[in-house]
Amino acid sequence: MDYKEGWLLIKKVFPILDETYNLCQLEDIIFYKYEFVKAVDCMKQLNVSKHIFNLIVIKIEQRLRDEVAPEFWSYFKHNEHENKGFKQFYNAVKSLYDSYRQLHNAILQLEMLKQATDIDVTMYNEDSLDDALKLILKSTLLSQLHLDYQLVVTNFYEAALKMEDVDVIKDGVCIICSQESLHCNCMHLFQETNRKLGQMALLEPLVGQTLTNLIYGYIHGHIQKTCKDSFDSSFINILEKWLQDIVLHWLNNIYFHDCDSLIQESLNALEKKLINFLYNSYTKIRIDQLFNIIIEYPESLPALEDLRLCLPRTDLKPVLTKKLQKAMETRLLHPGVSTPDVLTAYVAAIRSLRVLDPTGLLLETVTQPFHQYLRSREDTVRCVVTSLTEEGPNDLAEELVRFEAVPVDENTTVDEDVENWKSWVPDPIDAIPSKTSSRRTFDIISMLVNVYGSKELFVNEYRTLLANRLLTQCLCDTEKEIRYLELLKLRFGDSQLHYCEVMLKDVADSKRINQHIKQDPEYNEEEIPVSAMIVSAQFWPAFKEEKLELHGKVREQISKYISAFETLKGSRTLCWKDHLGFVDLEVELADKTLSLSVSPVHASIIMHFQDKSTWELEELSKIMQCPSTVLRRKIGFWQCHGIIVETSKDVFCIQDDFENKSVNVQEDIFVEDYEAESAMASAQDQREEELQTFWSYIVGMLMNLDTLPLERIHQMLKMFAFQGPTIECNIQELKVFLDRKVREHQLIYSNGYYKLPK
Repeated sequence: MDYKEGWLLIKKVFPILDETYNLCQLEDIIFYKYEFVKAVDCMKQLNVSKHIFNLIVIKIEQRLRDEVAPEFWSYFKHNEHENKGFKQFYNAVKSLYDSYRQLHNAILQLEMLKQATDIDVTMYNEDSLDDALKLILKSTLLSQLHLDYQLVVTNFYEAALKMEDVDVIKDGVCIICSQESLHCNCMHLFQETNRKLGQMALLEPLVGQTLTNLIYGYIHGHIQKTCKDSFDSSFINILEKWLQDIVLHWLNNIYFHDCDSLIQESLNALEKKLINFLYNSYTKIRIDQLFNIIIEYPESLPALEDLRLCLPRTDLKPVLTKKLQKAMETRLLHPGVSTPDVLTAYVAAIRSLRVLDPTGLLLETVTQPFHQYLRSREDTVRCVVTSLTEEGPNDLAEELVRFEAVPVDENTTVDEDVENWKSWVPDPIDAIPSKTSSRRTFDIISMLVNVYGSKELFVNEYRTLLANRLLTQCLCDTEKEIRYLELLKLRFGDSQLHYCEVMLKDVADSKRINQHIKQDPEYNEEEIPVSAMIVSAQFWPAFKEEKLELHGKVREQISKYISAFETLKGSRTLCWKDHLGFVDLEVELADKTLSLSVSPVHASIIMHFQDKSTWELEELSKIMQCPSTVLRRKIGFWQCHGIIVETSKDVFCIQDDFENKSVNVQEDIFVEDYEAESAMASAQDQREEELQTFWSYIVGMLMNLDTLPLERIHQMLKMFAFQGPTIECNIQELKVFLDRKVREHQLIYSNGYYKLPK
């Protein structure tokens, strides 16, 4: 047999070599066994068996490169509609699988040729020719990868995943073909496509990464939709069950055809990755919402419990710390938020972070910006003390009345609770050993006090607040104040609050003395009844000082009261504060009578107008010994009530006509303004007065010792001058005070020493 006849016979037996046939026609060509044997004998005779084998391989590669791959990628045209993307990918895989089967027939013939000729040849070092075909197919497809293929693949698998999720399906209608689920064939097509890809070993190379990205995105989207702004329920168990029942079940359906142990190991590894991704995504979402979760505590306790379970599995605690501190600084710790709101958030943060981290390390780290910011606000201490002693729903007030009150002592560490030793949690590995004991202090009031490092500030502020309430409220509930005082004594100690006990005792003694004086037959109250609040001056904070000369009738009645008191108490007398107190008035008008409770200065004004209907501002100012600017503001109270009018500049008189409507409106405004005034001196005025008491000591030191450095003056003041709960001065404050005296030429400073001028 010559070469030409042999070549024609070989092409008939191996039609892949005939370029005139396409792949669809190859399946229809039939040859007989004797023709195959004859062709093999011809190849052996001509010694071309190996060449024919290699030529067939080349033709298979050529057909894949020129026909199969372009046809497959021709289906991957961009289509925004995901349902059509499902059909696109199905048709593409169906076409590819048909071509693969036809080429697989050529591989079977090639295997027969290899066995018949005993040639020792392999394809790409693969154990079998079938594996080699799959390798060539994969390489050829990936070498011609289409730009939009991931979009089509994503649409295909996303549509199938939504069909698996019952929460997405509406009214039992398929989202792909819009038919009822009972009559829908889409899931069968989905499984068929995956089976074909698996048989061609293309499932993982072609769709693996896209599938993983799709699952990650779908899980993240489901978590966002499920947990958005919902903090009052626990979701972690629900999400884990959803992952097992929907996502992993759907994933197993994709790989159900493949029993390869490597595939199963990959699936198990992927399952662990997906669970970890679920926890990571849920934790990150909750971290982004943590500020709102803290503000809504305790309603948000389930969300905090979920986050506490997730943190050890995700290693996201540093991210939580950084983001929470940033959220606090941008949303809370700025001048636009009032101090009470900052304190409310601080208390909620303490309680919330105790749930997240029982060791206290997270609480210690996150609350550092709180401490710095609270120290920078002047009204922090006042707001804390006010919240501790006010009625109504209040976090700090609830903390104060807790049964297990913890004494406040900034120098004492809190021991572990022996009764709760089973719930003890060791410090984390990143904890600082030197700060371990401080993290065990979870008492909110103690933490607020430790922000300033001294409880004297809070005690002094409470004294001022209590004194102001006792002096400015007509009907002060002393029983309530005593109850709060006893609760505060449990926290701050008896010695710190002894002055407050004396103040409350003064209130009770004043009521008893008033009653006793009024029962004295020699004491006579004519037009003006008088009751006094008698205070022990050395135990009360400094009062606000104002000059005021009361009306003559009032002074006369006060003199009678003082005489009665001196008779009752013997060697004691009263130093009357004319500008403090209340006056209950009845103002009779043409058509009605007004009952008002006003300050002594307001009462003096209206009583002077009772004596004389018209007054010049300067004249009335001299009689009352009150600055004209202050007096004009006080007269405005009666102007707004329509009782006094300004007829000309600085001239006031009684108004005859009176409008009821304006009275009601203006009365509310001025009562509020009046009640807002404090009877106590401001903190700055009190401090200035306290520092001034040191001056006599300093003058005496310098007269005896001539010159002294700052440190020596401070040490001697600590020994002799610092007494009482409010008398205290650090060395920096003393230096500012002495420098001011130098500027006033009352001291001379030279070479680090102070001395008196000669």
